[in-house]
Amino acid sequence: MALGAILSVIILNWNGEKLLREFLPSVIANTQGPEVEVIVADNGSTDRSMEVLCKEFPNVKILAFDENLGFSGGYNRAIAEVDSEFVVLLNSDVETPPGWWQPLLEFMNSHPEVGACQPKILSYLRKDMFEYAGAAGGLLDKYGYPFCRGRLFDKIEYDLCQYDDGPADIAWASGAALMVRREVFVDAGGLDELFFAHMEEIDLCCRIHNLGYRVCVVPESKVYHLGGASLAQGNPKKTYLNFRNNLLLLHKNLPEKKGKKLLFKRRLMDTLAFFMYVVKLDFPNAKAILDAHSDFKKMRRNYMTFPTTDILSTLPGADRCIVFDRYLSKSKF
Repeated sequence: MALGAILSVIILNWNGEKLLREFLPSVIANTQGPEVEVIVADNGSTDRSMEVLCKEFPNVKILAFDENLGFSGGYNRAIAEVDSEFVVLLNSDVETPPGWWQPLLEFMNSHPEVGACQPKILSYLRKDMFEYAGAAGGLLDKYGYPFCRGRLFDKIEYDLCQYDDGPADIAWASGAALMVRREVFVDAGGLDELFFAHMEEIDLCCRIHNLGYRVCVVPESKVYHLGGASLAQGNPKKTYLNFRNNLLLLHKNLPEKKGKKLLFKRRLMDTLAFFMYVVKLDFPNAKAILDAHSDFKKMRRNYMTFPTTDILSTLPGADRCIVFDRYLSKSKF
C-alpha cells in the first residue's frame, strides 16, 4: 500500500486489454493523492492484459491471480491483500473525472455509521443519462426486485439533477463503483463467491444493513460507466445469473418464514417473466429463468442460517412494486 494511503481503488480485470487502455488512464490521472492508490487485480487473464499493464502502466500496483475467480472471488482475494481503511470496487469500464473519489471519502469519514456508498453513475456513451448498473442509487421493491433511482427495468432517465439534493440512503450500492469500509466488508463476510457474478454487491449491502450500517449514494461524486463489458443485457447467461442470484440473496437475507412466503410470490412473478420471453420467441432467455429456479433449489441448501429481523422491508424502495410501476402504471418512476 502507498505510504499514508487510506483508500485503495481496486480494478478487477479479466481479458480486458482494450478496456485497460481506454479507461485506466482516466482513473490514474484523476485518482491522485498521498491518501489514495490504484490497484489492478488481474483475474487470470489469457490475453495481453499483463503485458499492457507492465509496459504501459508501470506505476500501477498489480495483483496477479492464476485463475478467473469471478467478480466475488477476485475482489475478496484482492481486498484481503490490502490494509487500507477504505476500498473502492471499480469496474474496468469506468471513466472517472477529476476528484471523483474525494466526496465519497469525505462523506465516509464524516459518517461512521455508513458502511458503503456509491457515486452517481452515468452512461459513458450518453453522459446526460444514467447508466443501468447503479444510476443514482440502488433500491429493492417489496418482492425483492432491484431497481435504481433513475432506472426502472429497461427505462432509464436523463440526468436532470433530480437526485442531486445531497447524499441519500439507498438499499444497495452498485459494484461498478462501490466504496466500502474494509473492516465492514470483512465483518459482513465479503462477497458471496457462490454467486460468481451479478447481484453479489446487492447481497453484500443487505448484509451490511443487517450489521446496522447505512448504505448511501453521494451525488456530488459521479463516474461514467460503459456497462455490458462482461455480459450484455439480454444475454441468457446474464439472465440466468440475475434471476438465480436474486432468489439466493432473498433466501439468505430474510427470516426463514418471511423468506418462504416471499419466494413463493416470486416464483409466480418469475413465471410471468418466463412467459413474456416465450411470447417474444426468446427461448434461450426463457430457459435461463427455468435453469435459474432449478439451480436455486439446489444452492439454497448452502444457506441454513437466517437473520431474525426483516431488514429488507425497511429499506428504500420496499413500498413499491416495480412490475406494476413499469408496465401498468402511467407513472413510470
